[in-house]
Amino acid sequence: MGLNLEYQSGQTSLDENEIDGLLIPSLATRGELDEFEQQNIEKAMQWILMRSFKQEQILTQAFVMEVHKRMYRDVWAWAGTFRKTAKNIGTDSWKIGSELSYLLQDTNYWIIQNTYPPDEIALRFKHRLVSIHCFPNGNGRHSRLMADIIIEKICKRPVFTWGTANAIPQRDIRVEYIQSVKAADAGNIIPLLSFARS
Repeated sequence: MGLNLEYQSGQTSLDENEIDGLLIPSLATRGELDEFEQQNIEKAMQWILMRSFKQEQILTQAFVMEVHKRMYRDVWAWAGTFRKTAKNIGTDSWKIGSELSYLLQDTNYWIIQNTYPPDEIALRFKHRLVSIHCFPNGNGRHSRLMADIIIEKICKRPVFTWGTANAIPQRDIRVEYIQSVKAADAGNIIPLLSFARS
């Protein structure tokens, strides 16, 4: 296969079996792959926008998997299925189901008990979801979309802007995002809260 994948900092590399899951064999570069993935993600966003979802639907393993599948199903054969390989980040692959179940239960509790403000609930969910790293790839984009679904469909607040609200030419949004996630890894959620609304 001729796909030339160059990984940026923060991206998860794919093993050979995962690369073999590419449904568009004519892709040759990371840029082409990103373009097809983005088209698929936009279809998933349309599907979400056109529907109402209740909290009990969203906070399920099936829904988390369905969102990932809709984001990548035209590009990757493994879209919407938990990874089976070890990565340099994330929980062990055999723990994904149980860790995700704990996260969904915790998030349901946070919402019912008003444990945190709405933005913080959605972003704590996003951070733990990306930390579990459920899928072979696309975990960052998937976790951001899931946070948007929680904040809009459950909390009835505007979706996050993820660094796009302030168009400053010298701003490196990707670097800011990764730094805010690393701060959350260290227990400080404030930079992620600030970045998500910037």
